[in-house]
Amino acid sequence: MDFEAIGKCSALHPKPAGLSLQYGTAGFRTKAEQLNHVMYRMGLLAVLRSKQTKSTIGVMVTASHNPEEDNGVKLVDPLGEMLNPSWEEYATHLANAEEQEVQRVLAEICQKEAVSLHQQASVFIGRDTRPSSEKLSQSVIDGISALQGQYHDYGLLTTPQLHYMVCCQNTQGRYGKATLEGYYNKLSKAFVELTKQAFNSGDGQRCLKVDCANGIGALKLKEMEHNLPQQLSIHIYNDGSKEKLNHMCGADFVKVHQKPPLGLEMKPNERCCSFDGDADRIVYYYTDAAGHFHLIDGDKIATLISIFLKESLVKVGQELMMGVVQTAYANGNSTRYLEETMKVPVHCVKTGVKHLHHKAQEFDIGVYFEANGHGTVLFSKAAEEKIRHLAKEGKDNKKREAAKMFENTIDLINQTVGDAISDMLVIEAVLALKGLTVQEWDAIYTDLPNRQLKVKVADRRVIDTADAERHAISPPGLQEKIDDLVKKYRLSRAFVRPSGTEDVVRVYAEADTQENADALAHEVSLAVYQLAGGVGEPPQPVS
Repeated sequence: MDFEAIGKCSALHPKPAGLSLQYGTAGFRTKAEQLNHVMYRMGLLAVLRSKQTKSTIGVMVTASHNPEEDNGVKLVDPLGEMLNPSWEEYATHLANAEEQEVQRVLAEICQKEAVSLHQQASVFIGRDTRPSSEKLSQSVIDGISALQGQYHDYGLLTTPQLHYMVCCQNTQGRYGKATLEGYYNKLSKAFVELTKQAFNSGDGQRCLKVDCANGIGALKLKEMEHNLPQQLSIHIYNDGSKEKLNHMCGADFVKVHQKPPLGLEMKPNERCCSFDGDADRIVYYYTDAAGHFHLIDGDKIATLISIFLKESLVKVGQELMMGVVQTAYANGNSTRYLEETMKVPVHCVKTGVKHLHHKAQEFDIGVYFEANGHGTVLFSKAAEEKIRHLAKEGKDNKKREAAKMFENTIDLINQTVGDAISDMLVIEAVLALKGLTVQEWDAIYTDLPNRQLKVKVADRRVIDTADAERHAISPPGLQEKIDDLVKKYRLSRAFVRPSGTEDVVRVYAEADTQENADALAHEVSLAVYQLAGGVGEPPQPVS
């Protein structure tokens, strides 16, 4: 390892004094001006990870739904999945090391992970549209170059596109071609084939308004538009030409504020959707004739896709194990509908995409979506091979045609990670094939009224949870108190969990009416304040 070169370059990317960062589910995120040294060091780490796995590794420069002045970085593992947890720890350690310690930390990682320094290294880089992203991307390249790694800089990409490229590269093209054109062609071909029957039945044009959060999604959707059939008319809003990234728009804004984004005019019953800043989340919504806003979040997206996949399995005549993975934040009625009406097993895991993705891998068909609109579907190798074989060799005509449809569905889904463009096309295909309006989709089940609150505490670590964060095991007495409060209301439940980033405790409550959900959330907040070391003013009732 050329320690001198690393040292020289390291001095050009100095670490701000006293800055300490943590690599989480979303990688590193903070103010853009504090990230130069982190980007350089993640370039170094990506080279080591590439040598260790003998594969191409991805580095994505983005801060997703954060404000425009923030930025961030995350590494992508060989099959397009998130970075291995043990390497997340290395990332944190390396980012926080003082300048004179960097070489020692790298040497320790090499020793622990038996990294062969003679092994070739290959890194793919992508970035979002933030003003700071290009310069920070160059810092990543400096890190890769300091360790003589090879790199391919894709420039502007959505986060899911980079995950896709890495997976294509490491499967020697079996998953697809590692180019933007390859991505657009694979998805659009699958969409055209899947929707042929529905679009040929003369429904006329299907219009969809898409809020792209003034981010990278607008650029990439525009590039892809000419590949899509004319029957799907996409109208792009918040394309980044006028306003700031994520400012009063995007999936996160719409979900949190339960209202349409700035810059998108909605007529009653029009289908609309929002991407987030790096296009890995999507939510749908509409306003009814009375002007009421209706949000269709990740729970309802998972339900729609699950219905379609279950019906497709029946048509193909295959018994494959299917499961839906949710977190404690999933609406109680979505869980009930899936388990009781659809007879699909539902599994609850801790909050965080990596937990959902990991659990979904246990099924032949694993559907996972967080309520915030981040999710996808995973197919086991055996299930995929079975469907592709039936599509090619099936003796029964009807079943063979159904298998071809299923095969196109598999090709339309980006299995590496949640992908707003891919998910949007899957949803549009399912709605067209089933002849559903957005209101009919929304009416599959009715969400239970719910409320989320935050309570400031002196130290969030006093809260410890079990059972996928649905049960508080400390501080003593808190869970018993929550249980007593829940008994007061119909169809109710509540849970608390510590924030992953700040000293607050998050409270979730649902009940039969909004008034009861608000009252329960407030009472649980007070219990947290009293038993878990609340600071500042006691929580006030929800106004």
